[in-house]
Amino acid sequence: MSFTYEELKKKTVAELREIAKGIEHEAVQGYTQLNKEHLLAAICKALDLDMHVHHAATGENKTRMKKEIRELRKKRDEALTAHDHQSLKRIRQKIKHLKKTLRRQAI
Repeated sequence: MSFTYEELKKKTVAELREIAKGIEHEAVQGYTQLNKEHLLAAICKALDLDMHVHHAATGENKTRMKKEIRELRKKRDEALTAHDHQSLKRIRQKIKHLKKTLRRQAI
């Protein structure tokens, strides 16, 4: 029986306890007393599964966004030297939005 983290996460506590019953590992000792979160962590440790949730990589989109941020920084510096406060504000907002989007995708 091989499971993935996602498969185990979708199972109920009763199903996880049935799986833990068949595992002889110190991490799952006392599995009947564990709640779902702790039981899931114990089973993953016993089965040597990665608990990190892997998101679909944005790859090409990510590099495009980083390139756009670099270009916007150059424009920001130009707007700073020209004392153009309106365009400076818009550029900073775009940079902030792109960085926020990148951070959300990294989670």
